[in-house]
Amino acid sequence: MGNKVGRERESKMSNVIEVINELWQYDSEREWFEFKENWYKPDELGEYISALSNSAAYEGRKQGYFIWGINDKTHKIVGTDFNCNQDVKNEPLKHYLARQLTPDVNFKFEEEIINGKRLVMLTIPSAKSVPTAYARERYIRIGSSKENLRKFPEKESYLFNILSHGFPTMENRPSYYQDLTFEKLLIYYGAKGLKLNINTFKKNLSLYTEDGKYNILAQLLSDNSHMPIRVAIFSGKTKADNMYSVREFGNQCLLYSLDEVLRYGDVLNIIQADESNRVVERTEVPLFENDAFREAVINAFAHNKWVSGNEPMITVFSDRIEILSRGSLAPEQTMEGFFAGESIPVNKKLSEILLQLHISEKTGRGVPKITQCYGKEAYEFRENSIVVKIPFNWINVMGDKMGDKQGDKDKEFRLTQTQIQILMEIRNNPNITKPKLALQIGVGKTTIDNGIAALKKYGFIERIGSNKSGYWKVLKVENLNGTAF
Repeated sequence: MGNKVGRERESKMSNVIEVINELWQYDSEREWFEFKENWYKPDELGEYISALSNSAAYEGRKQGYFIWGINDKTHKIVGTDFNCNQDVKNEPLKHYLARQLTPDVNFKFEEEIINGKRLVMLTIPSAKSVPTAYARERYIRIGSSKENLRKFPEKESYLFNILSHGFPTMENRPSYYQDLTFEKLLIYYGAKGLKLNINTFKKNLSLYTEDGKYNILAQLLSDNSHMPIRVAIFSGKTKADNMYSVREFGNQCLLYSLDEVLRYGDVLNIIQADESNRVVERTEVPLFENDAFREAVINAFAHNKWVSGNEPMITVFSDRIEILSRGSLAPEQTMEGFFAGESIPVNKKLSEILLQLHISEKTGRGVPKITQCYGKEAYEFRENSIVVKIPFNWINVMGDKMGDKQGDKDKEFRLTQTQIQILMEIRNNPNITKPKLALQIGVGKTTIDNGIAALKKYGFIERIGSNKSGYWKVLKVENLNGTAF
């Protein structure tokens, strides 16, 4: 009997520690958990239970958490004196709270000692059939604030929809567009050596909701996904700097958009000549790790919160690429499991399709591959998005000593704004013509001729093939101030 009690106690201890270790890894509080130190206001605690229960349902979580003993700003364990067994108006706190919660909420308090500090954890089940109310009022979290649900009618409607029909997925949410065609999807499968049955593929790929409407997955795989997938390029390190170009890859079958973005990564990934310590031949160094870029882009497409109506966003800065996907981790995913490569898909059917087409693997190697190259700091978890930052490995920054007379000349040369624009347009489209360059940049033919001549002279570009059928090859890309972009 004693051993059984001991095992149960040990299980509870590990559960509390596991939850706290998980929540600790977030850089700020989320809608479904709250940290406090010695805070105690009985009725407001009841409102928090309502808010965390409803927000957990809203975010697809099974539970919400309220934890005493952790500073909500620094996330440091400070310990607490909070007593969950105290009375309120001659009534036990637990009874006082439970009596005013509707419907019944099976919340529970647990205590634990971590690093010699006492912590108390309140676990709150997510709302089920109707929103959880306290004293007849329903609450929800907006960021880290507790608010009355009535003040946010759109969120209230969305929450009722979740509780009535389940957490929204690509499969159970109808598309706004019902006049969809799938010719490109059939061609794509055929090119992969797979044949879709024209009569059954829509059902087999789960492109319908239960009531027979095309769903969000169908919209994404249709000939027009109505999703504008873009890659934006900025000259500096922030979006406040000049934007050189925006490449559009969307509004088509999502599979084609994904392929085009991955191919565009090859265009961006300049192969640099490293002539430092050169003995016999120079070393070729890519601007970034292509495997990491590929995994980040595929993951962004596979796990993006498409039901929100927003697409992934890819942004190129002077020192990095940022790949942003909407939403957060899958509801059942932990931060530890995420970095360990324990893959839990946000969009299950889309992930199955990418696996079937050999675009992705169900090995969970994507995140470990990225962190192996760039560390965990490559990931930034924002409130409603996940960002992967892939830094550039520039080796020939303007002003570096090249070890010969030509290098001394390069050190004195600085690109003009027009030359930078010409260089960026050529990088974006190696087949671009001089008339098209003049039109894109808004300058005359002579300016384009002079700009190209300077770029060729100082080794930024070279022409491969004839003037009529050849293309431009970018050899290096550096800016006015000597900082590579």
